[in-house]
Amino acid sequence: MKNKAGVPITEEITWQDITPGGIVYEAGSAAHFKTGDWRSMKPVFLKDKCTNCLLCVPCCPDSAIPVKNGERLDFDMDHCKGCRICYKACPFKAIEFIKE
Repeated sequence: MKNKAGVPITEEITWQDITPGGIVYEAGSAAHFKTGDWRSMKPVFLKDKCTNCLLCVPCCPDSAIPVKNGERLDFDMDHCKGCRICYKACPFKAIEFIKE
């Protein structure tokens, strides 16, 4: 038997032997995976310009902007991918990005 490219198929695998796709076998969360090394632009938090309005926090798709006792903290670099959505959401220019 050969595949579409004409290469001989040496294994006989049936569809019953293949793990189904799109099935989640256990619970997971982005908190379990450090994905910050994907970014090419690094955020810089300018605390002196921040009014603590927290408009940036719900905009972050990776929850990389921590808040403690109602106060915004510096970025969680383990999870920030540098998408710059927070930069666009901040009306006080308290966030800048630099090349990583």
